[in-house]
Amino acid sequence: MLKRGSTIGILGGGQLGRMMAVSAAQLGYRCIAYAPEGDNVVSDVCDDIFTNKWDDAAAVAAFAAQCDAVTWEFENVPVATAASIPEDRIFPHPRALETAQDRLNEKRFVEGLGGRPAAYARVDSRADLEAAIDTLGAPGILKTRRDGYDGKGQWRIGSDRDAQGLNLPDMPLIYEAFVEFEAEFSVILVRGQDGEIRFWDSTRNSHDHGILATSSLPAGEAIAAQVDRARELARQVADALRYVGVLTLEFFATRDGPVFNEMAPRVHNSGHWTIEGAATSQFENHIRAVAGLPLGSTATVARSVTMTNIIGSDILETEQWLGQPDTHLHDYGKAEVREGRKMGHVTKLER
Repeated sequence: MLKRGSTIGILGGGQLGRMMAVSAAQLGYRCIAYAPEGDNVVSDVCDDIFTNKWDDAAAVAAFAAQCDAVTWEFENVPVATAASIPEDRIFPHPRALETAQDRLNEKRFVEGLGGRPAAYARVDSRADLEAAIDTLGAPGILKTRRDGYDGKGQWRIGSDRDAQGLNLPDMPLIYEAFVEFEAEFSVILVRGQDGEIRFWDSTRNSHDHGILATSSLPAGEAIAAQVDRARELARQVADALRYVGVLTLEFFATRDGPVFNEMAPRVHNSGHWTIEGAATSQFENHIRAVAGLPLGSTATVARSVTMTNIIGSDILETEQWLGQPDTHLHDYGKAEVREGRKMGHVTKLER
């Protein structure tokens, strides 16, 4: 268990790290961050930040030497960077990054635990793509196996003709058959160092152009009927990875049960509602797990909750929310306002 005043290191400089650092401070910890040069909003709330490249081994070692524990705030931290930090100080274990960073490996891993992803095929060439479409049909989604988020690195394939006209990127890809679903939802859990697991209520998630728009509770009957099965898979994933911290799995609710979409080995956008809407937020419980503290209650404390992302220039019109009761604005402090960029979020509760 980390003592009061200990230092927690955060790999990454974005808003997830920023909200983690706020929770860490409330629990009596210092935070320092490590991220390459950029709009690192985590620096607003950290004691220090190392702005070095991910492959700067000496800088990473110097950073780790100042930390009593280290975690990450996004899943594209290079595995080698995380793995260079002593194993007894890095949470979760870098094996979680290694699993989640490659969509093909992630799906195979989940299948091995009995989970059901959308039908998929590996694509390394145009011939592979044509074969995948012949086998799995169209429409479907072509994705990069690595990187890509918020709809980036994805191409909707409506027919053979779409595939023929696509300029394939020179990188490993995966083709996924289209899933007919009633709703999308997240399962977010926290696992402590002692193996205890707690779940937050699952939200109904709505997307706009591949970017999460809203997460809301109650999630509705279609999701409620499938949450237990989805949670069981999430529990198996967390235990298999010997995970420590917050883990998110996203699902489609279909007529045949939950279909696994993807996992994020970190706190998640669809869990931002927990800051005001749950007894203990995902950020606080992640820090509790990393620090070896007892986990807090994940109970929902409102009758209904809606979290809405603030995208692009909408951040310039936040006054519309400030006068509303039980409505909570979070501005991430990003300097550059651009289309499609997550600039903040607002959470509205009904008690």
